Amino acid sequence: MKRVNSLFVLPFFAIITAAIIAVFSGCSSAPKKATEIFTDRNTAVKQLDLANFTANRGRYEEALAILEEARKLAVGADDPPLRLRTSMSRGNFLFALGRSAEAFAEWESAAAEGDSSGEPVLAALARIFSIRAKIMLLDTEPGAANVQELIEPLNREMIAVRSDNGAVAIGNITLGLAERQMGRWVDAENTVKKALSYHENGLFLEDAAYDWFLIASIRSLAGNYEASLTALRTAIGFDRRAENGFGLASGWQATGDVLLKAGRGGEAASAWRRAAEIYRAIGLNSLAEKVEALIQ
Repeated sequence: MKRVNSLFVLPFFAIITAAIIAVFSGCSSAPKKATEIFTDRNTAVKQLDLANFTANRGRYEEALAILEEARKLAVGADDPPLRLRTSMSRGNFLFALGRSAEAFAEWESAAAEGDSSGEPVLAALARIFSIRAKIMLLDTEPGAANVQELIEPLNREMIAVRSDNGAVAIGNITLGLAERQMGRWVDAENTVKKALSYHENGLFLEDAAYDWFLIASIRSLAGNYEASLTALRTAIGFDRRAENGFGLASGWQATGDVLLKAGRGGEAASAWRRAAEIYRAIGLNSLAEKVEALIQ
């Protein structure tokens, strides 16, 4: 907000009277001046929350646009934690859109800024996001990274975030993904369940749904299809409570994938149809078409 210097002219008697009142009254009925203004920062937080909410609904391009306003406000207020959080979310959205190089650059920048700004927890969290992405890329780009080489830096960053339960949960999910990649099914599930405990107890419904979705993936890769389907039903239950259509569609799509692996093709087609219906209902037609192609 632009400041305006105003000149107030009062009669001399009024000035003296006002001075006497100020000196002899212990307090004034006039409202106290704020010691700190949070207008821009509060607005930035709301915009950041909205951007993350939108991304959790699978609308990453829209989320990026919303995030830009939060980023401008955070930069304008020169608030280090908000600058870092908007930067990390931008990295997450870019990665979800397949713009990996930009995402890694964003996380690297956030980590460096966190180090220089005296925000070690957020700096470590930015590096955890980067490590998580490298592990996830192994599913589509084998050889993109050596998962064993990522464990040591991950453990180091998890020590740095141990005072922040939310960051610890993200670290455990990342470690679970690494153990999944190495075929350590039991360890992977147990590690993810550490995050799940925090998310369920805190009623973070969408996060709990994702945890169960990941557990379902681990069980499916281990060949435990019935247990995987049970986990997916639980994930779908959490997404229903959160009214997260994107999560619901993803859950039904994964259900179809597991049913097909279990040799139950007819049931798989039904699950895929349900996923496609939900995708269309929430306006994600391109995803609906991809799922419908599986049925034909």
